[in-house]
Amino acid sequence: MKFEDIKTVGVAGAGSMGSGIIQVAAQAGFQVRVFDLSEAMLQRAQKTITTSLDRFVKKGTLTEEQKGEVLGRISYSTDISTLSAAQYIIEAVFEDVAVKKELFKQLEPVLGADVIIASNTSSLSITEMASLVKCPENFVGMHFFNPVPMMKLVEVIPALQTRKETTELALEMGRKFGKSPITCKDTPGFVLNRLLVPYMMDAIRLLEDGVASAEDIDTAMKLGAGMPMGPLELQDFAGVDIGYYVGDIFFSYTKDARFAPPTLLRNMVKAGHVGRKAGRGFYDYSEK
Repeated sequence: MKFEDIKTVGVAGAGSMGSGIIQVAAQAGFQVRVFDLSEAMLQRAQKTITTSLDRFVKKGTLTEEQKGEVLGRISYSTDISTLSAAQYIIEAVFEDVAVKKELFKQLEPVLGADVIIASNTSSLSITEMASLVKCPENFVGMHFFNPVPMMKLVEVIPALQTRKETTELALEMGRKFGKSPITCKDTPGFVLNRLLVPYMMDAIRLLEDGVASAEDIDTAMKLGAGMPMGPLELQDFAGVDIGYYVGDIFFSYTKDARFAPPTLLRNMVKAGHVGRKAGRGFYDYSEK
């Protein structure tokens, strides 16, 4: 597979990450086929992408005509066979090996042997997932960051089985999407999350130990370290449940206590205080 052969990108999973990937792929000029089991998720993705593009129009970086062209390049379906037209697939389904394994099983009869599959996982082993597909040499990690249309970083992670050409193709796709890709080994957390997750867990431990309030911890990192958002604000934005889940996966892989979710984080998930999306996390968003 050569870069110039790729005309259609398939995206499996229309959640928040999937929606962003769909948008940047369509803005890059690709035809985009979207698959999700849920019609409601597909409709939500359409609305999210339209709203996001409207912001670009309002800023003057996109015209109404260009917005219409981007939207016209995207098609949605609950039938996985829609992905048969794609030469490059990006999976962005739920962060669980069993869920991804089921997706790969469904994809097997649909895709040609030379199709590239890229996983947007933030925490799972690329090598393990590559072993679940029929052409592991064409499998690669391609980890985007939320919100995808705005964040410039994408981590490209080859599995032990990945061909050099597949990795180079993923890097080229990342650049075509307007990103600045980096490569890293298949290790828990890759680069950014290996640094970020312990930082966020330590912030939660400070709060749990009563060292300072959530507001003061975030203020310290914003004003003292130049962070655009404090660690607890960031956790609310990303999802407290996601933070707990990812930390737990990293801890199970590494047995490194830095990654272990604190009791406070576990209890917040049990209480449903999972961040902005729930109206409450480390902060109260119920009136916003």
